[in-house]
Amino acid sequence: MEIGIVGLPNVGKSSLFNALTGAGIAASNFPFTTIEPNVGIVPLPDPRLEHLTKEFNSAKTTPAGIRFVDIAGLVKGASQGEGLGNKFLSNIRAVDAIVHVVRCFRDDNVVNVMGDLDPQGAADTIETELLLADIQQAEKALERLKKLAKSGEKLAKDNYAHMEEILKKLNDGQSARTFEIPEEIAKEYQFLTGKPILYVANTDEGGADPSMLEPLKERAAKDGAGLIELCTKLEAEILELPEEDRATYYEEAGIVTPGLGKLAKAGQELLGLICFFTAGDTESRAWLIRKGTTAVKAAGKIHTDIERGFIRAEIYKYDSLKEHGSYGAVQAKNLVTLEGKDYVMQDGDVVYFRFNV
Repeated sequence: MEIGIVGLPNVGKSSLFNALTGAGIAASNFPFTTIEPNVGIVPLPDPRLEHLTKEFNSAKTTPAGIRFVDIAGLVKGASQGEGLGNKFLSNIRAVDAIVHVVRCFRDDNVVNVMGDLDPQGAADTIETELLLADIQQAEKALERLKKLAKSGEKLAKDNYAHMEEILKKLNDGQSARTFEIPEEIAKEYQFLTGKPILYVANTDEGGADPSMLEPLKERAAKDGAGLIELCTKLEAEILELPEEDRATYYEEAGIVTPGLGKLAKAGQELLGLICFFTAGDTESRAWLIRKGTTAVKAAGKIHTDIERGFIRAEIYKYDSLKEHGSYGAVQAKNLVTLEGKDYVMQDGDVVYFRFNV
C-alpha cells in the first residue's frame, strides 16, 4: 500500500520526502524538480517493538514501514494535460491515499507558482483538477455503461443508474469521498477524489502563519481529513546530522515526536492499518495489516506458505506482556490463546503461527 505526496510545485514536497527518508533527492527551487515518482519506505516507530526485542533478546529488530511516493508537482489545467498533468494523474491513481502538502509560510526566496500565498486556493487547485479528472472518467464510463444497459442486463442497468448519480454529484462539486459509492464501482474506477487525504501544513521554523493555517484546518474538518504541521526544511536538515546527534537535537529542541514518526503514524491511520507482532530470539518484527484482517490472511503477510499451511495462531496481547512483566508470566496466567483461520486480528496482537506445508 502506498501514500502519494502531492501539492503544487515548490510547496515542500521533495523537502518532506528528504525529511522522511533521507533519500537526498533533488529539491531545487523551480517547478517539476521531481519528474518520476520517488518511492521510500518510512519506518514506523513503535515502543512496543523495542520492548519485545528486549524481552526476547532478539538478534534483529524490524519495524513496520509506510510506503510514500513523491509525485511530480501539479498545476492548474493538469486534467487537460497541462504541465505534467497526465503523468501526475496516472501516478496518483496508483496510490491508496494522499498526503497533500500545503505551504503555510512566507519566504521571498522560494518561488510561489500561484503568485499570492493562499493555502485554501492551493488546496482548491489540487482538488479541482482531481475532480475534473473524475468527471472525465465518469462521463466515459457512463457512455460505455449506456451501451451495456441497452442489452437489458440488470447489473448493467443498475451500474448505469449508479454512475449517473455519481456524475451528477461530481458535477455539483462533491468529491467522491463525501458520498457513498457501491463497493464494486469504487473498486473498479478508483476515483481520485475518493482517496483518503491528509493535509500537511508546511511551516517555517517558527511555526505556521495562523492566517494560513486556520482556513486549512477548517477545510480538513469539512473534508473529514487529517492535518499535521511540519517544518519540512528543518526536518530535512536534521536528517543530515550524524544519527547519534539527532536524538540530542530533538531533546534540546523539545521535539517529542520527530516529523518522520508523526507522518508515518498519520499515514498508518489514513490507510486504516493496525499492527501485529512476531517475536523471538531470532527477530522481533512489526507487521501492518488492514483492520478486519483474519489470522490466516495475516499469516500470508509473512509468507504465502504460512497462509497455505495454516493450522493455528498462538496469540497474546502486548498489553498483557506489559502488565505482567514477561512472556513466562503471560503463559502462567493462561493468557496465550489458540485461534483459528477466522480470528480477526487486533492491534497489539503478538502471534506465533503454526503451519504445515
